[in-house]
Amino acid sequence: MEQTWNDSAPIYRQLRDRVVAMILEGTLQEGDPLPSVRNVAAEYRINPLTVLKAYQQLVDEHLVEKRRGRGMFVNAGARVALLADERRRFLGEEWPRTRATIDRLGFTVDELMQVPAAKNVGDKS
Repeated sequence: MEQTWNDSAPIYRQLRDRVVAMILEGTLQEGDPLPSVRNVAAEYRINPLTVLKAYQQLVDEHLVEKRRGRGMFVNAGARVALLADERRRFLGEEWPRTRATIDRLGFTVDELMQVPAAKNVGDKS
């Protein structure tokens, strides 16, 4: 996980978003344990209650489950549910703005298809 925080959102929300990104990218798979609250708090020098709040949000969203005495684990179907939510959000929020920009700038489909896909930050290729 990335170790810097920004002022755009509360730290617990940024931490929650990082765990979601790890699930979407496949870094965390179904059934995998989340790093312990203590370890995350120590590694990032944040309050354990902040980590717990982020994790609780994931539990509330049914993406992870608490197992008493064992920790928190990624739920089965979490990645599929996140992908569906992300796709719905993209099509409802981002795509209309992107489409308007494409139309305003007069791009053709051929021009857009010639643009290489962006690489993920962690890609080595």
